[in-house]
Amino acid sequence: MTIIAHSTIQANPTQKISDMKNVLIIEDDPNIVELLEIHLGDLGCSLSTASTGTEGLAKALEGKQNLIILDVMLPGMEGTEVLRQMRMNKINTPVLMLTAKSEEIDKVLGLELGADDYLTKPFSIREFIARVKAIFRRSELSVQQRQETVTQILRFGELSIDSEKHKVTIADKRVDLSPKEFELLNLLASHPGKSYDRSRLLNLVWGYDFDGFEHTVNSHINRLRAKIEPNVSKPTYILTTWGVGYRFNEEL
Repeated sequence: MTIIAHSTIQANPTQKISDMKNVLIIEDDPNIVELLEIHLGDLGCSLSTASTGTEGLAKALEGKQNLIILDVMLPGMEGTEVLRQMRMNKINTPVLMLTAKSEEIDKVLGLELGADDYLTKPFSIREFIARVKAIFRRSELSVQQRQETVTQILRFGELSIDSEKHKVTIADKRVDLSPKEFELLNLLASHPGKSYDRSRLLNLVWGYDFDGFEHTVNSHINRLRAKIEPNVSKPTYILTTWGVGYRFNEEL
């Protein structure tokens, strides 16, 4: 493994940074919208709303939000498709999904598409606010880490991982990864030889304990391997630690 490090350019310290968070609520139930507006307003958030999936996607693609509250069952376009289109267009705004569906497969689908958290209706406002605050804290920590840490470029043969630019290349050709795929790869590659079980990876990458969703990690690993491995049936980079989980090849 080769590590290339250089200092990150710091932001202008005199630049005023507002604490107000811009939140987009994509929800067709006016009663829920009103309830969320009241409590998010109490947190000091600046709010905008959309009542259809099509309208919500148009606003989300502006990329001006700090958080998007996204219902799954929407007129015009379902929330899962809104999320899919967002991630395809490189909109990495955190998403908290709301839905009346409680089946595990629906939750897994949302998480695999790139949702940051998931609440099933009916939900308590206290839990909703706690999860919103947790997403904000994780986002702020991520920004702070990008500003303060030394950028690392990890090289393993033809594979290169740039932590600052969220850029992965193989033989100098860029590989398109979803945010969660990149976080998984960067985490594993930063600790070659260390085995992580699926629950630990869920906690570290998603930032929340999604009990019973360990196969979400499996599907992300499978997609990663399909994108970076020369031979998926005999992985070079991401190895399986049988009975535990996954590790990055320490012998590269």
